[in-house]
Amino acid sequence: MAETQLSVTEWTVLGLLGEGPSHAFALARHLRRDGDLGRILTVRQPLVYRAVDRLVASGLAAPSRVEPGDSGPRRTVYEITPAGRRRLRRWLGAPVGHVRDMRLEFLLKLALTERERLPVLPLIVGQEEAIAETLHALRVQADPQDDVDLWRLHNAAAVASFLAALAARHRAAPP
Repeated sequence: MAETQLSVTEWTVLGLLGEGPSHAFALARHLRRDGDLGRILTVRQPLVYRAVDRLVASGLAAPSRVEPGDSGPRRTVYEITPAGRRRLRRWLGAPVGHVRDMRLEFLLKLALTERERLPVLPLIVGQEEAIAETLHALRVQADPQDDVDLWRLHNAAAVASFLAALAARHRAAPP
């Protein structure tokens, strides 16, 4: 059976569930514009509820209990399943595939990895290696007269510089 493809929102919700059981309303607070992850990814509440439903349907999360709401309806509390935790760890450790996805997906992986108190340096180093390959290919193949190629080359170079600075900061940090 093929694994369900998840959106960045679904991965983020799964990552939040990896921190501990929660109800969808509480998960949505993290992804509001003023939420702790909202500056990376802002998601409207209905989409968080939809993400939870997809995670449950995929067997990556499961309801664990129902509790009273704060002056509202009862709330279902969800938790990550063992299969969900395995998939989450694989996703968190895998480099982002495209430079264009660094701003959103990589920053979310970085934030969720840090929140899980997992080492981030392997993620950063793996991403540096992936970007080095992309940057090399662009330097060899890019047409300097093509605006799109030039844009892609400079974006990849900026990402490589960001990753180098990030790696240096984490290498210098006390354990």
